[in-house]
Amino acid sequence: MKSILAAGALLAVSAPAYAGGAYVNVENNAAFIGGDYEAAVTDLHVGYEWDNGIYVQAGPAFVDVDGEGFSTEYSGKLGTEFAAGENVSIYGELSLITDGQSFDEDLRLGTQVGVTYRFW
Repeated sequence: MKSILAAGALLAVSAPAYAGGAYVNVENNAAFIGGDYEAAVTDLHVGYEWDNGIYVQAGPAFVDVDGEGFSTEYSGKLGTEFAAGENVSIYGELSLITDGQSFDEDLRLGTQVGVTYRFW
C-alpha cells in the first residue's frame, strides 16, 4: 500500500503544468480543551481537482498527542463542491487516517457536509 501512495504522490507532483488540477495542501488541525493543548494533526497532501469540482488528496499525517509524542500516519480526502444556485454551493468530504499505519484495522473515517452562501 505504501508503494501505491508513493506512486500516486509522484504522479501528481510530476504532472505537467498544463494539467492544471494538481496541488499541494498543508493543513493543521489542533484540539484544545479550555486552555490546555490536547493534540494536533498536520497533513502534507498532494492532490488533484477535476473541472467538475471533485478532488482527491493523500499523504502523510504527522500526529502529536499531548503526553504521547509524535507519530506518522497516512491520511487522505475525497470531496466535491458544486453550485446549487447563483450564490449557493454545497460541499461534501470523506476523510480517512490510519491508526498504526494500517489500512486493515481501525481506519478512522470522517465526513464533512455543508452549504455556503456567498453575498457577492
